This record gives sequence, C-alpha cells and structure tokens, in this order.
Amino acid sequence: MSEENGLPLSGIKIIEFTHMVMGPTVGVVLADLGADVVKVEPIGGDNTRRLVGSGAGYFPMYNRNKKSIVINLKSKEGLQIAYKLIANADVMIENFRPGAMKKLGLDYDQVKILNDRLIYCSEKGFLGGPYEQRTALDEVAQMMGGLAYMTGEPGKPTRAGASVIDVMGGLFGVVGILAALKQREITGLGQRVQSSLYESTVYLMGQHMAQYSVTGEAAAPMPVRISAWAIYQVFDTKDNQQVFVGVVSDTQWIKFCENFGLNELGCNLDFATNTERVHKKEELIPIVQEIFLKYKKQELMEKLEQIGLPFAPITEPIELFNDPHLNASSGLIDLNIPGGGKTRLPALPIEMDGHKMGLRHDLPEIGEQTESILGENGFTISEIEKFKAGGIIG
Repeated sequence: MSEENGLPLSGIKIIEFTHMVMGPTVGVVLADLGADVVKVEPIGGDNTRRLVGSGAGYFPMYNRNKKSIVINLKSKEGLQIAYKLIANADVMIENFRPGAMKKLGLDYDQVKILNDRLIYCSEKGFLGGPYEQRTALDEVAQMMGGLAYMTGEPGKPTRAGASVIDVMGGLFGVVGILAALKQREITGLGQRVQSSLYESTVYLMGQHMAQYSVTGEAAAPMPVRISAWAIYQVFDTKDNQQVFVGVVSDTQWIKFCENFGLNELGCNLDFATNTERVHKKEELIPIVQEIFLKYKKQELMEKLEQIGLPFAPITEPIELFNDPHLNASSGLIDLNIPGGGKTRLPALPIEMDGHKMGLRHDLPEIGEQTESILGENGFTISEIEKFKAGGIIG
C-alpha cells in the first residue's frame, strides 16, 4: 500500500479550500488513501499553521500527504487560477463560514458550470434548516447536540477531550464523497455533498435517544449513568495507579471469579447474570476493588491479559509516542514539521490487505508546490513569473 499507484484513490484529484480541523480532516483521509490533494492557502499561508495552545497540533495532524499552493483568491487573476484547478479536479472541499465561498465566487452554483463531474464537499456547522446560517465550532456542536451534557457530571457540561466532532464531521464528509464518486460512475455527473458538526453530534446521541424510547427514562450523564455492566470502570491498584476493567458477559464473569479466587461468589446465583450483578453493583464493586488493591498496575494488567478480560491503563496522549503496539505496527507515521523538527503522528486507523496507509508527502511548506501545480495545469513559465511578480501567488 505504500506505492502511490497501488492506493485505492490513486488518480483522484482534489482541490481543498480549508482551515482548522473539519475540512482538513476530509482532505487528509482522502490523501492517505492515495488521492492527489492540493491545499489552497492564502498569501502568508493558512492561519492554522500559526495557532498556539490546543490548536498547535492541528496543522501537523491534518495536512500530511498534501501539496500546498498559495493563491490570492481576492484578485481576479487568482480566482481564474482557482477556476482552472477546479475544472481539472474530481473533488473540491471547503469548510468556511456560510456565505464566504459565494462572496469569493467559489460556491457550488458558481463552479459546477466549470466541471459537471465535480463533487463539491461543504463541511458546515449545520445541514439545511433554520440553523444553517449560524456559525458553529466543535465545542458549540458538543454543547447543543447533547455530547457535553453526557460527558460531564450533572450540571457541569464538559466538552470531550479532543476535536471529536470536527473529525467525525470530516469522516462523514469522506463517506459522502466516496458515495458520490461511486454514483458518478453511473450518472457521469458530480454533485454537492454536505456534512455538519451539529448533525454529527446528534448522530452520536442516537443511542441515548433510543434508550429513552425503549425505557421511558432519559439517559443520565456518563459519570453517573447506570452502566450496562456491573464491572466496567476504573479501579485503583497497590502502587497508587489506575486500571480500567470490564467484565461484560456471564462467561467473562466466571473466568474472573475463577482466576481471582472468587469461586464462591461465582457460584452465587444472586450474581449469576449480568442484570443481577448490575442491580447489586454497590455490593460487588468494593469486593472487586479490595482484590485489585493486592496487585500493582503491571501485575494486574498482565493477569487480565492472560485471562482475556477487557482492561486498559489510563494513558496520557504523550505516552502514545512510546506505545509498543503502535510502534510495532506502523501505527505512527514519521513526519518532518515545517520550520524544523520531527514527530510521529497517528496513521489512518484502517488496514487494507493487511497494510496501513503511510506517508507519501511530508507536511508541505507554505506554497511549496505552487509552481509545479500551476505547470501541471497548463500555465506557462512566463505566466507563473507574472503571477509571482503581481502577488497573485506565493
């Protein structure tokens, strides 16, 4: 899968007008799968490159395997360059605020006449409806879509600890694009595809909405929920560490009791089924916690792995750089960071024919491929020099 022409989307040309996380997620997934993705940046480069704090990792994570071209889209000449690129593309991606692309002359109705095979993907805050003109962010969607309520303790709505909705909205955009590419094989025509932050969040809440429909009771926030399983939480260990442990079936319960010296409890009919154990959770958990306090973290995990029970250490993101599984299975990709430095970041989390998708192009410098891309799209050397001199490209 590392060979460019062996990747599933090899030959698909994509032009990307994006920033931040949601739009670039669409592009990086398609790029990892082999598409030729050209990222259009403004003069001076995408502002995402300059974010600090929690935004400092956005550009490195979501822009590998892409090429960069810098165009002044507010100029007549720059817009004509963009039109040429779009005319030769299979897919266009954008995630700017409502009305921004129309103002530039790049909304779907304006560009579809250039290329009737174009698939135009808009990543938005909301799909069509009363909210569609609102500006949204990942955290906005988490708050109004129910995720923050479900994540935090009662009265303390809390956003998830990553840009999960930006990424999920991007992945739904990828799904829509792939479906549109398939449909184009039949119709010969492109179409507009949209995905959104709000509806992506609501989709995640579907299980909790369904829970209410089935039980008649609203789902409680996760920290105070009635779990589907009695043993399904974080436990303390002898060395003041923590391990998450799950026992999610009656078969696992028997294994657990046999291996931790709880045969008497395992034979107790009051705990025979998962439902009975859930009802007696307050009685059961202190017994389990007392047993786990006899083990150090590593000892407990080794025992649980040997038994075949679900478990997990409580891991910080920085610890993932040294995770033995990720490092042994190409789960991390080596990258050079623009401006100097190296890192390893997560690969696309799928395998095809036993292979993960790797790195074909390092993170691009600002406008690194501007001239080569223009040349590939029919612009002459003299035209390119004129554009440079006039500040049309960078």
